[in-house]
Order: sequence, then structure tokens, then C-alpha cells
Amino acid sequence: MRFLSLAPDRPRRGGPRHLPSGSPAPPPPPPLLLLLLLGGCLGGSRRPNVVLVLADDQDEVLGGMTPLKKTKALIGEMGMTFSSAYVPSALCCPSRASILTGKYPHNHHVVNNTLEGNCSSKSWQKIQEPNTFPAILRSMCGYQTFFAGKYLNEYGAPDAGGLGHVPLGWSYWYALEKNSKYYNYTLSINGKARKHGENYSVDYLTDVLANVSLDFLDYKSNSEPFFMMISTPAPHSPWTAAPQYQNAFQNVFAPRNKNFNIHGTNKHWLIRQAKTPMTNSSIQFLDNAFRKRWQTLLSVDDLVEKLVKRLEFNGELNNTYIFYTSDNGYHTGQFSLPIDKRQLYEFDIKVPLLVRGPGIKPNQTSKMLVANIDLGPTILDIAGYSLNKTQMDGMSFLPILKGASNLTWRSDVLVEYQGEGRNVTDPTCPSLSPGVSQCFPDCVCEDAYNNTYACVRTMSELWNLQYCEFDDQEVFVEVYNLTADPHQLNNIAKSIDPELLGKMNYRLMMLQSCSGPTCRTPGVFDPGYRFDPRLMFSNHGSIRTRRFSKHLL
Repeated sequence: MRFLSLAPDRPRRGGPRHLPSGSPAPPPPPPLLLLLLLGGCLGGSRRPNVVLVLADDQDEVLGGMTPLKKTKALIGEMGMTFSSAYVPSALCCPSRASILTGKYPHNHHVVNNTLEGNCSSKSWQKIQEPNTFPAILRSMCGYQTFFAGKYLNEYGAPDAGGLGHVPLGWSYWYALEKNSKYYNYTLSINGKARKHGENYSVDYLTDVLANVSLDFLDYKSNSEPFFMMISTPAPHSPWTAAPQYQNAFQNVFAPRNKNFNIHGTNKHWLIRQAKTPMTNSSIQFLDNAFRKRWQTLLSVDDLVEKLVKRLEFNGELNNTYIFYTSDNGYHTGQFSLPIDKRQLYEFDIKVPLLVRGPGIKPNQTSKMLVANIDLGPTILDIAGYSLNKTQMDGMSFLPILKGASNLTWRSDVLVEYQGEGRNVTDPTCPSLSPGVSQCFPDCVCEDAYNNTYACVRTMSELWNLQYCEFDDQEVFVEVYNLTADPHQLNNIAKSIDPELLGKMNYRLMMLQSCSGPTCRTPGVFDPGYRFDPRLMFSNHGSIRTRRFSKHLL
């Protein structure tokens, strides 16, 4: 593929370095002495570089990593693969906000993909953006910071400051206007709009991101470490593959696993409303979507290969950490829901996470429970900045990457979501409750304004549980033992030990009100956990269930 570079000529290795044409030079980073006086990052003269590649809607449970053979070889086999990586909200904007801030949604206040839900809003820009980990890397650690791709779903909206808004902390900014596209989109190039059309050789977004990233590696300053965040459109809809990959995986279909095309018995009302069995048209649609999603990922695989090769050619690979992950999972036919995310189940909240870098032994697999709120703390730890100086809820898993023994680690994470939709009846689906959204032609809806829930996802030596509460008229509870029931078929809320149920309810309340260090307190199955049953009961002696406010946050 031919690409029109941001710079007219690529310099020879070892030759003079300068910025690509049209890319204004950022202000120089603070000198090391000033950073030390300000309480900045510690470390030697060769502080590590960091690259974060973020896919969009890539699942882990349904084989989402299968097309990425090069990525698995170049990152996973050369480093560590996490088998228990989760997101605190299975939706793009809240999850991306959690990555950037290291916070749970109830602390960064991004609850869905709308401006009203705080997605790239003026409030987000004023309160949260100055405290993201890239902003800290830039201001306190002197890192060059580079962003390319999808930022937040409402980025570039007129009410959010338009494309002229460049968030604090980014030296180089190549951000997509609004949601994922592959052609016919607009980028903010350091605050200036650049439109792209539908010519594959110069416009296919995944390849454009690859090429501007390579340009950055060639033209950046060599005197300071760098952080790169590359956020691809794939495999998000509209699933437009590069021409050379449009015939790939012709014999691939969505997995027919145990929760495919079955009724969501004993689940909350939104799951129960799905029609079982699905129509033939819905099955054909989701199979086609599954196939196209994999096709789009082949270009992401190429992007990763190009990055690794360029880092190696430039002599920087051995001093660079490379992270690969996704903002949320996805489902295709599970519990008869055709395609989407937003649900509390493993297929939506579990994501790939692969990391390579200095001090990480090859071919490692970790079962430790990590979440995307841990990415910021981990990257700041790599840069030598103390998590205690932040307001982040996550933990640094750098000790896990480096093989620390006798490590005390968490046993649970919080998952929370506030549904999207208006409290009105959909005229095309009058039989359904008011407020449904993301509906298919056969009136199967993937979301609703009161699809609002919170869960504790617990993993320990003895237990592999998920406990969830809904803010709806039923005050519905779902509990799953994933050791015995990995496909989450059987809701055991009515049969589990009431004492354990009460402890999980209490732990959920604690996590929903946590902030910073209190989000890292011992879980129900940690030795240091303490339970006060008096907090669980109302004046009438019944188990108390924490209720959400109507706007949750």
C-alpha cells in the first residue's frame, strides 16, 4: 500500500531528525532537575519508552485474538499474556476514560457514549483530562507523547470544542472525529482538521495510523523517552476490511458455544426479551459481522508488525514496553443477542492483554486479575512516577510483569454500567418497555435506559464468582460460579449461601463508593477482608441492596 507521508522524505538511520511537515514542535519538556524538584519521575538516563495499541470492540472469549498471529508472536510470545484482563465498563467511551484516568466510571463520571453521559464533554475536559496518565508523563516525566486514532466517541463534536481541542498532555495529536470509521473521516492533526476520502492507498484508517506512527518514530526527538497510544478502528463496525483481506476467513462462523442462541433463563429483563431461537436473518447477519471483524484485524496485525520492526531498526525495541489490548469485548449471538457489547457477561467484559518489554521473560502467562484501570498506574510506574501522587483507582502490575514472587494482589474488580436510552416507548417495538435502544428489526434490543448494573468480579484460589445487582423495578441479582459454569448459564443467586451473598453485596457497596486507595482494599476472599454485618441490614432486618441514583453518578 502506498501512503503519502507527513514528511516529504524519510531520513536515513542515524541522520538528522526533524518533525514531519505540518507538525508543530511541542514545548520542550521540563529539564530533569526541575522534574525532580516538582516530585517528578525517577529513573536513569535511559528511561523506557512505552507503546499502547488499543483495539476497538475486540473480544477475548470468542476468539478475537485468532487473526492476530504476528501480534501474538511479536508481543505475547516475547512477553506476557494475561488470561484474566477485564474492563470496568463494557462500552467504548467509559472504558477509554478508565484507561486514560486509571479510574472506575463512578470516579471519572463518563457513563456512556453520549455528551450527556460525559463522553468528551466540557466537564471531562476540565476535570479529568489534566490528570490523565499521558498528561502526567508529559508534564512530570518529560516524555514525548503521541496519540493516533479513536479517542472518545464524541471527540470533535461542536459542543465539545470541535477538532481544535487538543487534550492536555499530548505532544503530537492525530485524533479521529467521533466514532470508528475506515474511510470518509476527519482527523484532528494537532488541532487542525484534515479530511480523508475513500482511496485505499491514502485513506484506509488503520494503515494511516500505522504510517503516522512510523513517521513519529523516525522524526521524534532522541533526547527524551516517548509514549505512543495507537487506537485502531478495528474491529468496530462498519467492519470495512482492506481490499487484500476482504476474502479472508470465508469458512469462519461465529462460535456455536453453549450460550449461543439460547434463552437467557433467570437473567434480567433485557436479556429475557431476546427472541429464541434467533431468526435466520439475524444469524446470517451476525456470522457475516464476525467474519468481517476478523478481516479488519489483519490490518491491525500488520500495524503491530511494522511498529516492532521499526523500533528494532531504530535500536529502541529493547528499551520499549509494548502493550496490546481492547476497550471492551463483544458478543455475537450469546443468549440470543445478535451483536453488541454493554452486558455484564465474560464475552463483553473480558479483553486481550499482551505485554512485552525490558525485564519481561518470554512466553509467560499470568492468571492475575487485572483491569484497564491498571494500565495508567503501570505505565507511570515504568516511567518512575509514584501512584501515590495520583488519584487513580488502579494498581501497577509492573511487579507481575517482572516476575515478583510472594506478591499481594487483588481478588476482585468492579464492573459498572448505566444504560443508554430515553424513557419513551419505541414506536417500532410497542410491546417492549419504554427506553429500549440499539434495537434490531425483529425488536431484539441490546440496551435500555435502565440497563443499569454493577458487579463484583471475584477471582481467588477457591472462588471464581461474579455478583451483580440491577437498578430496575425488579432490583434483580445475578450470581455466577464460573468454575462450574464458565458460560454463565445458571444464575445461582437464589441458591448460593446467604452469608456469602451478603458479603458480596457489602463488597459491591464498598467498591461503588471507593476512590483511589480504597479501591485497592482487600476483597471478600482476601485474608485481610473484614465484614461488618450490621451495615447490611435496614431497620426491617432485610438484606440491604445499594440502589443507584437515576443518573448513577
